[in-house]
Amino acid sequence: MDSSYVVWVFLAALVTAVATGVGALPFFFTREIAAHWLGVAGALASGIMLAASFSLLYAGLQSHIALSLVGVVLGMVLVAAVDRLLARYSALVPGGGQFTNQTDWRQMLLIVVVMTVHSIAEGVGIGVSFGKLESTLGLVTTIAIAVHNIPEGLAISLVLVPKGVSPWKAAGWSIVSSLPQPLLAVPAFLFVLAFKTFFPVGMGLAAGAMIWMIFAELLTDAFDVLEKNRVGILVVIAFTAMLVFQYLIMPAPF
Repeated sequence: MDSSYVVWVFLAALVTAVATGVGALPFFFTREIAAHWLGVAGALASGIMLAASFSLLYAGLQSHIALSLVGVVLGMVLVAAVDRLLARYSALVPGGGQFTNQTDWRQMLLIVVVMTVHSIAEGVGIGVSFGKLESTLGLVTTIAIAVHNIPEGLAISLVLVPKGVSPWKAAGWSIVSSLPQPLLAVPAFLFVLAFKTFFPVGMGLAAGAMIWMIFAELLTDAFDVLEKNRVGILVVIAFTAMLVFQYLIMPAPF
């Protein structure tokens, strides 16, 4: 195998990570968002993340049902433990004028952690797609994940920008959350058989963590400022649009 192929796998995954930062683009045109729009943002982000979670879990279940369910439990336990840890030590972390309170800081870190866990499975997916040295499959998968990552970056920005984070920093955090993709794509490519064994666990873990974040954090904020009917409508619209979007661009589950 030509060693340059490894470089191409890394660069392909790096493109998908950078694409996540594009999701912050709308916020370069508007920064002042009222509390009402914060609720709208939380509801829309919940729908986007719920659709992504559904796709991840579906792909994992197709590979191995039991391992996927184990991953879901691990994902919920992981993010709940992180939340408890942050709640205990958040008072020790200075806000630096960036967040209005420690709850905002904790939620920001949670969303980045959850999306980073999510990106682990995608990084593995990119590496696996190149595993048979079939450039077409690898290229299609890379394009699909890159496009798919743009609304994920939007979901992160929908949480961060209304809480006072600048669009540039939101874009930066979005890219950081996707760094596991280039970091894990090459190992997955080189050890494709080993990673295939744990692939459904990774899918379930990412899905479980994202679903916990939706119901424990994002939707609670939305219900604080919006009527429940409006929250439900926004979540369903975002969920359906994202699911259709994924269906159209993804040739097959990763």
